[in-house]
Amino acid sequence: MAAARVARNTLSASLRRNALPRKFPNLTRSLATPAAAHTTTQSTTLKNGLTIATEHSPYAQTATVGVFIDAGSRAETDASNGTAHFLEHLAFKGTNKRTQQQLELEIENMGGHLNAYTSREQTVYYAKSFKDDVGKSVEIISDILQNSKLEESAIEREREVIIREQEEVDKQLEEVVFDHLHATAFQGQALGRTILGPKENILSIQKSDLQKYIDTNYKADRMVLVGAGGIPHEQLVELAEKHFSGLQSSASPVAIGAARGPKPDFVGSEVRMRDDTIPTAHIAIAVEGVSWKDPDYFTALVAQAVIGNFDRALGNAAHLGSKLSAMLHKHHLANSFMSFSTSYSDTGLWGAYMVTDNLTNIDDLVHFTLREWNRMAQTVTESEVERAKAQLKASLLLSLDGTTAVAEDIGRQIVTTGRRMSPAEVERVVGAITEKDVIEFAQNRIWDQDVAVSAVGSIEGLLDYQRIRNDTSRNF
Repeated sequence: MAAARVARNTLSASLRRNALPRKFPNLTRSLATPAAAHTTTQSTTLKNGLTIATEHSPYAQTATVGVFIDAGSRAETDASNGTAHFLEHLAFKGTNKRTQQQLELEIENMGGHLNAYTSREQTVYYAKSFKDDVGKSVEIISDILQNSKLEESAIEREREVIIREQEEVDKQLEEVVFDHLHATAFQGQALGRTILGPKENILSIQKSDLQKYIDTNYKADRMVLVGAGGIPHEQLVELAEKHFSGLQSSASPVAIGAARGPKPDFVGSEVRMRDDTIPTAHIAIAVEGVSWKDPDYFTALVAQAVIGNFDRALGNAAHLGSKLSAMLHKHHLANSFMSFSTSYSDTGLWGAYMVTDNLTNIDDLVHFTLREWNRMAQTVTESEVERAKAQLKASLLLSLDGTTAVAEDIGRQIVTTGRRMSPAEVERVVGAITEKDVIEFAQNRIWDQDVAVSAVGSIEGLLDYQRIRNDTSRNF
């Protein structure tokens, strides 16, 4: 049931305040966004700080409900790194009310789906079921979050499970490269740690460590209860009052979506793991990106789309609109190429991930990639930007397919920014971005900026860091 995941390109935004409804005397305020064409996101906050947010679809026969917690591996220390993910595994191993078998049987009997995942900044527990079973789903999630037994025998069993999971992640070179990219870009800081944690921590985490993490981070003011599909807002608020009103707030509550610590420093640096038994080179290069709340958040995504992506195995690289994709395909410089814009609460990473088996021309691959970054800081055509905007809108809006995707979008936005931007608003904001905006973004955020480099595999042909850094400031 558990899965470690790094959230990458996602939406940001927030909800408006409205008057307090009289129906719920325990509430401090109610919020809602203007209705989109057919749906409205409604949000309410209980006295203890728990936020409830919903998007009700009256004709939906299913619903997804979940709790988004504003705490992930970034809320750990070096000594406790891996605790958040470890705790997620144990959530399904039994509570004070249910054994693991009873929990699994209840979910199976309602034909539901219960799952969880951990990222660097959030932990999420969610359930999908028929709309008539939403009450049971909320009660089960509440029980898991507030009453997990954390038995010693279960802890010992899960150690081996997590070690095996770590071994599988280590075989996925893309995950390895991105973990190392975070580690070097934010070295010595919480954001630079992995989600699973080091092996020595996994082998040494005790019940007291898990309980301490719960007591510190599983607080009402750090949680959003989300519902999407066949669940009216008022019904979910009543369920929250019933099952979550006993949750305590933090000693010093911070508004949902607000920064919870100092902004990490981005460090221009590199990490290399040369392994000539790997037949390809895997390279990621990034500058400091933007946070969820940054005014340039969507501009960064458009700039990413201008640079583009391609995979030689798909056979369409020669026909893509991205100039860099055409260049890399023409000269056989890469097997695949992916631009990315990863955002966090107060910073981010913007860059490119490349895989190549053309090991004698790695310098050319890096050179042409950075040349395209620099070109974008000088000139970009209207057609390039319009193509990028169309692709971005399709990626962001067409992904909202199904109640689980909508619930995740709502929860992620509110936890990271304090409100949800409607799909219609996203379309308007992206549509208003011009080529001038993209050029200014590239000039201010990309051109002549320090870079973080992470490389794994047959990387002998990757020239030294200073050569790469110098290429970021050249005029081509």
